[in-house]
Amino acid sequence: MCLIIFAYQTDPRFPLVVAANRDELFARPTAQAALWTDEESGQQILSGRDKQARGTWLGITQSGRFAAVTNIRDPSQTERRPRSRGDLTRQFLGGTNSPEQYCAMLAQNYEQFAGYNLLVGDNNSLFYVNNHEEKIWELEAGVYGLSNGLLDSSWPKVDRGKTRLQALMQQPGELTTDALLAMMGDRSQAEDADLPDTGIGIDIERKLSSAFILNPEREYGTLCSTALIVDPSGLTRFSEQNFDSLGNRTQGHAFQLPST
Repeated sequence: MCLIIFAYQTDPRFPLVVAANRDELFARPTAQAALWTDEESGQQILSGRDKQARGTWLGITQSGRFAAVTNIRDPSQTERRPRSRGDLTRQFLGGTNSPEQYCAMLAQNYEQFAGYNLLVGDNNSLFYVNNHEEKIWELEAGVYGLSNGLLDSSWPKVDRGKTRLQALMQQPGELTTDALLAMMGDRSQAEDADLPDTGIGIDIERKLSSAFILNPEREYGTLCSTALIVDPSGLTRFSEQNFDSLGNRTQGHAFQLPST
């Protein structure tokens, strides 16, 4: 997952709104979004799944537990770490600890994972963790953006995504997952002067600057877009749109989780 734009407690109609793109190597085996049962806890989880490491990049449970993760882009970090970042989300979704308790536990083993940004929340709170700065923050109401820098790093696609989400939420009428998915389909690249310098070279920075990434030369790009809207009762609308290596739409999935 390389881009998450989300609004938390900014509108009484929608306590949580999330729009996200997962960017990955096309060859990495992936299971598309479905409701599945965690083998260890028996918790019902709605998410896609990484079939290689058995984790997930974004998911939500019927009880309202939410988690999402992105990597932190750091070319200097070449040493492999023993654990997959997808474990971070899967273990929270399948667990019973509060977001605060779970984040405190993570502080004991930051070094086991390559650089990550993690969001974990429930019906009462939402927390952000990154092991690069070793920080844990409980988030206040607001609109946020998260890519492969730190939370709200001023990257063009982060800033643009936050502005567009705010505009969508201010429009009259119902907010739809279709509108969120369309927002995440933006393939326009940033001007060179606005690009971040994360140590990967200007050509790659340019190709990774759009919300929707298409980089067939490296067999890499946006595999799926996800939209999630939670209402005050806990009712969740969840939609996923999948794409092939040429950026064409393939399968789509829509779910509604009842409140508990």
